[in-house]
Amino acid sequence: MKTTLEITAEPLAQDLALLSESLTAFNDRDVGASGRKPLAVFVRGEAGAMVAGISGYTAWGWLYVQWLWVDEKLRGQRVAASMLDAAEREAMARGCHGALIDTFNPTAEKVYRRQGYEPFGSLPDFPVGRSRIFLQKKLS
Repeated sequence: MKTTLEITAEPLAQDLALLSESLTAFNDRDVGASGRKPLAVFVRGEAGAMVAGISGYTAWGWLYVQWLWVDEKLRGQRVAASMLDAAEREAMARGCHGALIDTFNPTAEKVYRRQGYEPFGSLPDFPVGRSRIFLQKKLS
């Protein structure tokens, strides 16, 4: 079979969909269905605008927090902790036994550690001058 290698900064939606479907099918055969389900927690202000949020998913018994953001005016008020608590409760209701999050922000790392997350790995210079820290927590 003759093949070509393509590099693009603008992948087609159908190519990404095929990639996702193909990898999902492979993983399902290899380790079983993930049961992947999106999970989001939002905090809204008086006018209904989002002022903080979490986005991630649950899969294979784990909660993965992909994004966590808190508006500057609300930082230091345990908003991140409240959102993490809510996400973890929902994850446990879905049968999850663990949670995973990563950051390269030292302040965020402290927040996650206070929530019971423990580092298990790091990637130096991601970005340069910082380390991307990977943290996990056992849910019970």
